[in-house]
Amino acid sequence: MTIDVWAPKASRVRLRRPDTGDSEMIASGDGWWRAPIDLADGAEYGFVLGDSEQLRPDPRSRRQPRGVHEASAFFDPGAYEWSDGTWTGRQLAGGLIYELHIGTFTPEGTLDSAVAKLDHLADLGVTHIELLPVNGFNGVHNWGYDGVLWYTVHEGYGGPAAYQRFVDAAHGAGLAVIQDVVYNHLGPSGNYLPEFGPYLREGSRNTWGDSVNLDADPVRDYIVENAMMWMRDYHVDGLRLDAVHALLDDRPVHILQQLATASDALSAHVGRPLTLIAESDMNDPKLILPREAGGYGLTAQWSDDYHHAVHVAVSGESVGYYGDFDDLGALPKVWTRGFFHDGTYSSFRGRDHGHPIPDEVPRWRLVTFAQDHDQIGNRAAGDRLSQTLSPARLAVAAVLNLTTPYTPMLFMGEEWGATTPWQFFTSHPEPELGEAVRAGRTEEFAQMGWDESVVPDPQDPATFERSRLDWSEPAEGEHARLLALHRALGRLRRERPELTDPAFSPSDAESWVAGEGRAYALERGALRVLVNLSDGPVGFAAHGDDTVLLATDAGVSGEPGGVFTLGPDSAAVVGPASA
Repeated sequence: MTIDVWAPKASRVRLRRPDTGDSEMIASGDGWWRAPIDLADGAEYGFVLGDSEQLRPDPRSRRQPRGVHEASAFFDPGAYEWSDGTWTGRQLAGGLIYELHIGTFTPEGTLDSAVAKLDHLADLGVTHIELLPVNGFNGVHNWGYDGVLWYTVHEGYGGPAAYQRFVDAAHGAGLAVIQDVVYNHLGPSGNYLPEFGPYLREGSRNTWGDSVNLDADPVRDYIVENAMMWMRDYHVDGLRLDAVHALLDDRPVHILQQLATASDALSAHVGRPLTLIAESDMNDPKLILPREAGGYGLTAQWSDDYHHAVHVAVSGESVGYYGDFDDLGALPKVWTRGFFHDGTYSSFRGRDHGHPIPDEVPRWRLVTFAQDHDQIGNRAAGDRLSQTLSPARLAVAAVLNLTTPYTPMLFMGEEWGATTPWQFFTSHPEPELGEAVRAGRTEEFAQMGWDESVVPDPQDPATFERSRLDWSEPAEGEHARLLALHRALGRLRRERPELTDPAFSPSDAESWVAGEGRAYALERGALRVLVNLSDGPVGFAAHGDDTVLLATDAGVSGEPGGVFTLGPDSAAVVGPASA
């Protein structure tokens, strides 16, 4: 076999192996270097650039057994004997996503230990597991968004072999896997790519670091090949693309369109649906419009607006970017239109923001949520809704989340109201990086008007430990009741086609506000989701033979043809007894 590396900045490249020493690589044109190599599984190697004597890991390394600063290790993904030969995949339409972080999902924090929880997710009605980034980062624990070796699986999670076992087991449990990937920047420590070539765009930065150089074809290929690797070699069913608004690309074919085209081709080859979900704050439907309509052709995108509207409705918090969503019409608008800011003025941004979603776009192409890793972890104390809301309000949030007209997503532990926080944690060995992270967090919270005194130290190992889920909670008291509600909502989604109907059905948002305060009747075809977040009981007129299909409060009353009365902080799903 041969090994190749793109290193146009280097005048000389040597392949270094601990057992045989250095050997010169041959320039093969356009900045590529090549050398014959015979590597057994686990054999270590690296590159030495120019006149330096420092070993650098392979930019396409599959495994880093001793961390991102050390030698790479050969890993053959084709050696694994898969047992998912009958797996035909899962389309996103009608799905329920569960977002989790491997390092804090279980006490052990490994891929193998997460396998033991797959039955829990299947019983919940989850169809897709979305893993926060697992690629190589510096240190022992991290959210994963500081990755520097995109082709690796973090050794602390079990490495690439454990990743294959996890995906195989997930498919065996009927669960698709979505991998979160970060192509908009690289982490600050262990990023040796600029020594090889112009992977980054000089003089151009985004929120997290230097922009990736999408003007260079080999860099674009590096991204596309990485995306295909996850879905081909690891049998992953799709990718969540982090912060795509930070991908600066002026090419006629945008990198997102290039990814969508390659993904569609691979999907046709492997015979199962492959999903690309964009995280974006642009509120621009172009991401999910078909290519023939001038879009990029991605499968879906997140709607932070839906989160903001639900968060304000159940919590009453209206500081920072939540300010505009204090409008009583915000929740009905996101329910019917997907985006709140669809060309309207954003006071947080100080300008008009967003674009409307065409009616012909299926609603499942928006991923919505009441909580996620960002909206919890980027709060000053990393506090979940469960740490400030009553059990009754948590139940209302669950109904709003799982009856959404879009594709709902849960964040790990949300289903039982986990009391463990999800805090921002890092483990940078370099003191200067640790201090820079602390300073950056402080500045961010000052802009949001949050209390800086409650901000945990990201570098303190205790911050990481506090963020682990406590799996003794789901069997206890209010936690068990909230988990039972989530399971009931999951069953209702599977049983009633109205809850997965993909069609947009715009309505007059103002007419949906019933009575005074936050009381809503939100339509889902023949069903209605009744929500009372006001201070007193609210009556909702029944339609025809409506009956209560699910309620968060046993006191919800009503007869067919009469009035459904909901007490404060309660919700119900009503409609015909059968579809």
